Amino acid sequence: MNSALQFSISPYTPFMQETKVNLGNGIELHVEVGGKPENPTILLIMGLGAQMLFWPDFFCKSLIDQGFRVIRFDNRDIGLSSKVRHQGKRLNTMKLMGRFALGLSNQGAPYTLYDMADDVSMLLDRLGVNKVHVIGASMGGMIAQILAAKYPERVEKLGLMFTSNNQPFLPPPFPKQLLSLIGKPESRDEEGIVNHSLKLFQLIGSPGYINHIEAIQTARKLYQRSYYPAGVLQQFLAILCTGSLLQLDREIKQPTLVLHGSRDRLLPPSHGKAVAKAISGAKFELIDGMGHDIPAHFIPQLSGLFAHHFKSSY
Repeated sequence: MNSALQFSISPYTPFMQETKVNLGNGIELHVEVGGKPENPTILLIMGLGAQMLFWPDFFCKSLIDQGFRVIRFDNRDIGLSSKVRHQGKRLNTMKLMGRFALGLSNQGAPYTLYDMADDVSMLLDRLGVNKVHVIGASMGGMIAQILAAKYPERVEKLGLMFTSNNQPFLPPPFPKQLLSLIGKPESRDEEGIVNHSLKLFQLIGSPGYINHIEAIQTARKLYQRSYYPAGVLQQFLAILCTGSLLQLDREIKQPTLVLHGSRDRLLPPSHGKAVAKAISGAKFELIDGMGHDIPAHFIPQLSGLFAHHFKSSY
């Protein structure tokens, strides 16, 4: 780890330390690190509109307890990382979504997932970390696929969770769930945002495993930490203007494990299966009862599968 960086204890997670990392490309990322420096490192990449705190503390601690160092961070345009102020032409999101579903290319987004993968590579440079295991969730899994293909020297092994390669003609995300993710709340005050977040958790989360009280506390904590809805839209545009990752998947040589919930109502399991089919030698595991989230109930299973994958000799 780069000794020039100044770390302090995270106000949210006492066993993690936080810092700001200037990438040198106009972007500064907020980062947390936990675990022994000498242990193998797992880099966690979160999804669309999701702050790093969507990686549950219990999940991070479980990986640390199994002998890993863990790095999580806020992507650009979310949380405490840099916000991209775009003054360009306003894009027709519905039109872009239609073209995206048919496998047609889109242009005009402030940035693409390739730029976000470049952020990750530069982050590792600034941290002084040469090679990592990677776990990417949802959009973070898309970024992880690009990272593994474009920067193979950076990625030891790859772990993907409820993600997609966005190849043409996959079943589309369920409309109600997708619109809840990118839609506007009824009001912009704290209560309105918290209620909007609760509806989202209930729509995309694992049925029967959502703790209402914890969900309220999480939504309030996230709102108070950072609220920047423009960033969510811009990240969504990045997905739409990146397009299919199918050809990139065929270039990935790292051992890969793909996990997907059987009850995912945002990205059906066929998306994860398509990723595993496209990556040579990839393994796929369907997690019974899990949705598009990481509830405490599933964390021992998820962290155990990833830890075994990263420790295995194949």
